[in-house]
Amino acid sequence: MQTAVKLSVYGVALALIAGGAWAAGSAVGPFEGEAGAQHTEEAGHGDAHGAEAPSDDLPGGLASSIGGYTLTPADTTLTPGVTTTFSFRVTGPGGQAVTAYDVKHEKRMHLIVVRRDGSGFQHVHPALAADGTWTVPLTLPKAGSYRAFADFAPTGGKATTLGVDLAAPGDFQPSTSPPERVSDVDGYQVRLAGDLVPGKSSKVTLTVAKNGGPVTDLQPYLGAYGHLVALRGGDLAYLHVHPDGMPGDGKTAAGPSVTFYAEVPSAGTYRLFLDFQHEGKVRTADFTVATEGVTA
Repeated sequence: MQTAVKLSVYGVALALIAGGAWAAGSAVGPFEGEAGAQHTEEAGHGDAHGAEAPSDDLPGGLASSIGGYTLTPADTTLTPGVTTTFSFRVTGPGGQAVTAYDVKHEKRMHLIVVRRDGSGFQHVHPALAADGTWTVPLTLPKAGSYRAFADFAPTGGKATTLGVDLAAPGDFQPSTSPPERVSDVDGYQVRLAGDLVPGKSSKVTLTVAKNGGPVTDLQPYLGAYGHLVALRGGDLAYLHVHPDGMPGDGKTAAGPSVTFYAEVPSAGTYRLFLDFQHEGKVRTADFTVATEGVTA
């Protein structure tokens, strides 16, 4: 690990690049109107290929404004280690705040927050006020530059993922994420099997164990036995995938394995985050995986 870099509020992104963090690409996302993508309408949990395919074969989350929809946070600078009420709006093609959203995976808004070196992953669900303002308690655990992804489906529109940068000023020490297919979290061990092949639907299986034994009583979370988010190294392109099958369909077991079909857009290294629920608590297992032919 390199020596800590003293950051100003506006110097966080540059320090991330100099510090050799996992996300080695640009630490500042595209400006409004640059390339990003809307997702197509949500694929069902029972579909054979459950990934939400972005339009034009481009991943989402790379821009704060696309397709007439714009993500606007009330504040983009948060004090690290302090819980703050984070609020934002999504404005529509007419410039007015969107107030009607479809339910996707049991929620109207999924907010994903992660530091640009691939650490500090959070998946939270804000509350919507009548005026279109979303609010959620949010803690950025350490100093650094973060990316926030708003994953939603406006009523009458397409499922969309928008992204915006957040800054947590202070002494920044980048973390690295070496290739890892086993994740230990709270006494659970989760193993990842399968390879990511660019441009093709790839089968990825996550198997959950506890104290050396298989977990066969996973509990539904957001309508599934697992919830997987994939982020591409370099630009944090956002890929939201879903498992094959769903609870109560008569064929999908409650563990120990959860299978996903994901299609990554390009060769490279990806961070994968699996949310799963057991014994009434949601936990997150994380992995770093390179596509075939790429050394992470």
